[in-house]
Amino acid sequence: MRQVIALGGGGFSMEPNNPTLDDYILAQATKPKPKICFIPTAGGDQDGYIARFYRAFIEKSCIPTHLSLFDANFTDLEAFVLEQDIVYVGGGSTRNMMVLWKEWGLDVILVQAYQKGLICAGLSAGAICWFEQGLTDPLNGPLYPINGLGLLKGSVCPHYDGEAKRLPAYERFIHEGKMIEGYGINDGTALHFIDENLHQSIQSINRSGAGYERVRRGTEGAEA
Repeated sequence: MRQVIALGGGGFSMEPNNPTLDDYILAQATKPKPKICFIPTAGGDQDGYIARFYRAFIEKSCIPTHLSLFDANFTDLEAFVLEQDIVYVGGGSTRNMMVLWKEWGLDVILVQAYQKGLICAGLSAGAICWFEQGLTDPLNGPLYPINGLGLLKGSVCPHYDGEAKRLPAYERFIHEGKMIEGYGINDGTALHFIDENLHQSIQSINRSGAGYERVRRGTEGAEA
């Protein structure tokens, strides 16, 4: 079974006192203590980000670890990744992350891991990476489309309701044909895909509606 859990925003890094989405990710593993690996490339492998991951997961029923490309903590990258049960990709610069993954060959390894049944999760940049395209937000620059690994068809926009410029930019790009149709995912919402099909949405906060929109060309985004 191939699984992706894409968070528009939330999890330990945005909602440290609300474990709903992180617990959901762990619950999808078939083992009582799954190995979960945090990949913080998009955040520059910052020590503080890694420490927050361990604080959030060390007391849970799992075996947490992390993967650093800036200060390599492995001898065989492929073996290190494939021995995990879950990979959890953090937020930050999607562009920098994808460039580094390609340089290290991690992009190919993650596709292999997905095909072998590792659960692929992440928020923001860590949600974009699993789709064909995503809407990324560079520092002090305009939003623009970026290509992901293409495990899931379509595009995605995280933080759909969390940043005012996201929704109009995403709908404009799609309506103009500059991005393929896809999903706008609100903060506090995760979309769970099984075998490339949307299985369900999960929310960490009480809200009306499903917490995401299916955005198609030529039509207004409609809450699913």
